[in-house]
Amino acid sequence: MYTPEQVEEQKRAMYEALSPRRRRFVDRIGYENWEPFQAPFDPIDIRTDAMGLTTHDLLKQYYRTLPAPPDPDYMQTLSEFMVMLVMNIEKVRPILEFSDWYNAQLRARGISIKPKSRASGPGPEQPE
Repeated sequence: MYTPEQVEEQKRAMYEALSPRRRRFVDRIGYENWEPFQAPFDPIDIRTDAMGLTTHDLLKQYYRTLPAPPDPDYMQTLSEFMVMLVMNIEKVRPILEFSDWYNAQLRARGISIKPKSRASGPGPEQPE
């Protein structure tokens, strides 16, 4: 790694190479507060949710609970949703809360919606 002196030397060199406009920005926030060496964000494949699971872990666990392999559209939609869930739970919270409420409404009426898969037909299944 670098010593604090080396980091400061690199920071000073970067500052001196900045355009006047960019230098004014750094001056406005303060040179000591300026951090040109910010760490990158974690790649999406290692970000975790509140339980410490990655998107891949969540999908794998969910797929194991399905009676049959889901179709590709179902898998793609779920994969996109899991990425949003892991990245920003607040963005998907309304969907989760509505889903919980809607599922309770269906159960209260005796209606069950089975996961869509290649083996099952389209639409919700009604109790017999």
